[in-house]
Amino acid sequence: MPELDATDRHLLSLLQANARESAANLARKLGIARTTVVARIARLEREGVIAGYGVRLGQQMEDNAILAFCGISVQPKAAPAVVRALQRLPEVEELNSVSGPVDYLAVIRCDTHARLDKLLDEIGMLEGVNHTATSIVLARKIDRRRAAG
Repeated sequence: MPELDATDRHLLSLLQANARESAANLARKLGIARTTVVARIARLEREGVIAGYGVRLGQQMEDNAILAFCGISVQPKAAPAVVRALQRLPEVEELNSVSGPVDYLAVIRCDTHARLDKLLDEIGMLEGVNHTATSIVLARKIDRRRAAG
């Protein structure tokens, strides 16, 4: 794990809140030169601390989507291929290897129940998938990950 100083951690928190923030604004917030911000971001990317940038859906998109958790059991030798196949499905927002009765827990977001049904069929048909178990989220009761707005 690379050594992160307080400035690196502050920079990462600012980027997590808004990855599109300009280097000049980041520099102003951090109290350092813009070129230093650019160099730090490049180093953090090179060291694998920053793995990439993505899009977070707005509240309206999240509120209108169907969120599901899908437990996936796989044959051990097939795991890398299954993970690669799941990476290609944009509805799979997150995939975690877990302990317990399943090997992976996927967070899935679909725009319709029909799309979720089809996607679960696709996942179940992947070579090496033994079985899946899915729960649809009815309501979010606690969410500490959402940035205060």
